[in-house]
Amino acid sequence: MEEQAARTAAARGHRVLEPLHSLVYFAGEAESAFVATGLDRGRMCYFASRAAPFGPVGPGAVAATFNVFNPDLIAEYLPRAWTLATPADILAARADAAGLALRRLLGDELADSAAVTELAGLVREAAEAAPVEGRALFAAHADLPWPADPLQQLWHGASLLREFRGDGHVAILLGHRLSGLAALVTHTATGRGFTVDTAKKRRGWSDEQWTGAVTELTERGVLDGTGALTEEGRAERDAIEAETDAVTSAPWLRIGIDKSARIQELGAIFSKRVVAEGAYPPGLFATGR
Repeated sequence: MEEQAARTAAARGHRVLEPLHSLVYFAGEAESAFVATGLDRGRMCYFASRAAPFGPVGPGAVAATFNVFNPDLIAEYLPRAWTLATPADILAARADAAGLALRRLLGDELADSAAVTELAGLVREAAEAAPVEGRALFAAHADLPWPADPLQQLWHGASLLREFRGDGHVAILLGHRLSGLAALVTHTATGRGFTVDTAKKRRGWSDEQWTGAVTELTERGVLDGTGALTEEGRAERDAIEAETDAVTSAPWLRIGIDKSARIQELGAIFSKRVVAEGAYPPGLFATGR
């Protein structure tokens, strides 16, 4: 596979696998499982479950790797979560919940099909071909044992590739001098993500903090006076996506064009099914990294 083909495969692979990863953040099975471990309902479940591969880490490491959340928001839930449940128990609950949610959304016939086992194996091969250098969140997830159940294995592999891309994306953003908040503002301005109000609420930023980031980006020429991306800003966002594809192309390059294409084919089938079956609230799906 040529380098450009690998970059294209990285982008397409992300699009088809992201729904299979992100569903655990919305599935009722997940929150119920996390609450059963002792966690509080709501955002604590998200922060603790995604950070659990690090162990009982503090809010600083989570803010650094999750990137777009207000650190003060994270500090409301961590490290308190670790006094309520152990990371090991949370991780076990997460894997079980992911498998149950996928089975419900795919249906037994598809969930037990040879195609699931095939996709799980291909995704595992891609994830194990991904280098860990400079990718803290991916590396923490990569240290976890692979589940035996094909559905859980599929979810775990999709999650690994998602965190691999996310770590690379954060590095690219830093190279463009964009903080987590500034990155969120510019992503929202593309019209392909959250609305401004939803972004503030879900990521924990105040009106004043958001306005400050908008002012800075306007002074830099990234946004215009209305808060929309300038031509320079649009070009920068396009460059960020292209550079993210480049730094996340390694596993796709290593598994080759045929296996990459098969992941895209099967991943698209399963992702369309889970979205159609209501895995996500209406109008809300995979709007951040």
